[in-house]
Amino acid sequence: MAEAKVTDPVEILRNLIRCPSVTPEEGGALAYLDALLSNAGFTTHRVRLTGPDTPDVENLYARFGSKGPNLCFAGHTDVVPPGDAAQWRFPPFEGAIQDGLIYGRGAVDMKGGVSAFIAAGLDVAAAHGHDGDSESLPGSISFLLTGDEEGPAINGTEKLLRWLADRDERIDHCVLGEPTSRAALGDMVKIGRRGSLSATLTVHGKQGHVGYPHLAENPIPGMVRLLAGLDGAPLDGGSAHFQASNLEVVSVDVGNAAFNVIPAEAVARFNIRFNELWNPVTLKAEIERRLASAAGNMVHFSLAFEPRSSDSFLTAPGSFVDLVVESIAATLGRRPELSTTGGTSDARFIKDYCPVVEFGLVGTTMHAVDESTPIDEVAALKRVYADIVARYFAAFGR
Repeated sequence: MAEAKVTDPVEILRNLIRCPSVTPEEGGALAYLDALLSNAGFTTHRVRLTGPDTPDVENLYARFGSKGPNLCFAGHTDVVPPGDAAQWRFPPFEGAIQDGLIYGRGAVDMKGGVSAFIAAGLDVAAAHGHDGDSESLPGSISFLLTGDEEGPAINGTEKLLRWLADRDERIDHCVLGEPTSRAALGDMVKIGRRGSLSATLTVHGKQGHVGYPHLAENPIPGMVRLLAGLDGAPLDGGSAHFQASNLEVVSVDVGNAAFNVIPAEAVARFNIRFNELWNPVTLKAEIERRLASAAGNMVHFSLAFEPRSSDSFLTAPGSFVDLVVESIAATLGRRPELSTTGGTSDARFIKDYCPVVEFGLVGTTMHAVDESTPIDEVAALKRVYADIVARYFAAFGR
């Protein structure tokens, strides 16, 4: 075994922040990681994925080792736009360090997590030689990185996983480095996510003059009636690992600026985050039932579900979840809450191929002006990931 090396994750993070990889632009981030990993002995693949009516996206898969089990760390290098750069304390793509914090778009979401697990992986490669198949490493470590998590998420992780499957490339377990910690590093791990379903509801009326309502049909009272029927009763009461499903109306619009015109239609958009008590098919049926019941023969409406929905999933507590929890507890001195809260992530794609757990930095500044994270927490996160690697091969290695 080679002499132990300690890679600085903060240096990697500064270099990544300096890459303006706003979705769908690669911005140099994956090129930088590709060179870093290939020089360390990883076999790397830059995969450009395409689709109709969506931007082409650069992705990266890198693996050290050729035998199983294969422990994968997944993440994304694309970031949301910084907004008005003049509002930032430091330029958003500078990677400035001040008072123990590193600032920049993506510092938290999620170049910080990527830098931490890349640094841990580089130490593994340095310790086990450039052949990647040393008997002292009883398996493989890999990285699955996309540039399409903050965008449509069409030409990224989902297609990259299919690309791997077509090559008979197996991933046995995965850690996704999303910023899951809530208030302190290590206080929360995501072991699942709720599903997501969106729809547009249109109530059809008849436009006319407000002074002659008998010649028109106002859609707004009908919309009020339907929305009350949709959200009048809870969808469920939650379950052992999930919060109750919730329906949120995100917009209601009639497109009418006049006071003397009854509008022709009213349009509402809503999203449902649902637990494992539902799936997209059963949930759509329930929504349609509620609307039909509320409408009776009095309200004319149409309903259009968005074509892309995601199902809920759970990585049940067991050996892999326990391993991650024990690594966090041993390294940071706190035991994380096992959670399924929050929005969606690329774990919704990974769960179809292997058990996946999400763990990363504190996410309070993600997507915000002056996004930043403590540099000592980036270093601590690297130590957790390194401990996960060591425990993983001790538990699952062949």
